[in-house]
Order: sequence, then structure tokens, then C-alpha cells
Amino acid sequence: MLLTAENGSVISIRDLTPEDWPAVERIYREGIDTGVATFETATPSWEAFDAGKVAAPRLVAVDETGAVLGWAAASPVSARPVYRGVIEHSIYIASAARGRGVGRALLRAFVAAADAAGYWTIQSSVFPQNSASFRLHLAEGFREVGRRERIAQAQAGPHTGEWLDTILLERRRPD
Repeated sequence: MLLTAENGSVISIRDLTPEDWPAVERIYREGIDTGVATFETATPSWEAFDAGKVAAPRLVAVDETGAVLGWAAASPVSARPVYRGVIEHSIYIASAARGRGVGRALLRAFVAAADAAGYWTIQSSVFPQNSASFRLHLAEGFREVGRRERIAQAQAGPHTGEWLDTILLERRRPD
């Protein structure tokens, strides 16, 4: 899938492969370092990442040179069969690529792929401090369904030691 970013550059969206892991891990680390993307403090190994994510959709956004600009993947919310159509996704954009429309293109492609794969609900927990992610999700059809107050204590970034809230967002597939 080819898309034109807001700055006019061409972005391709394709499946994430094991060969993308070094770039995906670097982008994940950048997100961890912000302190407003995840409660994680270290990136997993490829094997742990691979085992914890659904097989599809797993996407990367790449530029004209093939450099990975961002990634999106999801985990099942439960092993119970009744929740087989519900996933919790993550989307991370390289710091150098932020503000160029990469997140919007990647999230749109991810939602379309999740719909095609039969998922009926996509969830995400976003820190209120991550206003760019929050606004992006709302603009792309997600809605706020709740807030977990003081759900965990930050262990990385500028909020280390603080108890942080998360906002639960979801997008339901239209029927």
C-alpha cells in the first residue's frame, strides 16, 4: 500500500517481518524513553515480541529508501474464545518521522487490516500525556471508553516515580 504523507513524501505500508526487528526495536526504545508511550522499561527480544503478538496485522511504514518509520502490532486481550475478535494494539513512530502523517497512514492501514482479519474491536490504553496519540486515535474513529486512574507507577522517562492514568480507547468495526 502506497500513501502520500502530509509533507508529500511517499510512505509504503507492508507486513512487519523478522528482518525489520532491529528498526522496530529501536523505535520501540524511543517510545519507552519518552515515558509516555508504555509502562515497559526495556524492549523484548524478537522471540518474546513475536510470541506475544497476533500474526496479523503486523505492519510497518517505510519511506522511499526502505527505512522503517513506524510499526503497529496487536496482542489478544484474552485467551478465552469469546474474545477472539478483540485485540489491543500498539503503534510507534520513529522520533524523526513524527508530525509527517506516518501515524495516521499506519493506523488507517492497521484498522483496515484488522477489519479484514475479522477483528471487531481494537483497544488501546494511552497516557493522557501522550496527546498526539490520543488525538490521532480519536480522529481515526476510536472513542474513549474509560480511564484507569493511577493504574501504575512510571519506571522510565520524565514521569519516573509518578502514578499515571491511562485512557482506554476502542474502535468497533462497523457492521
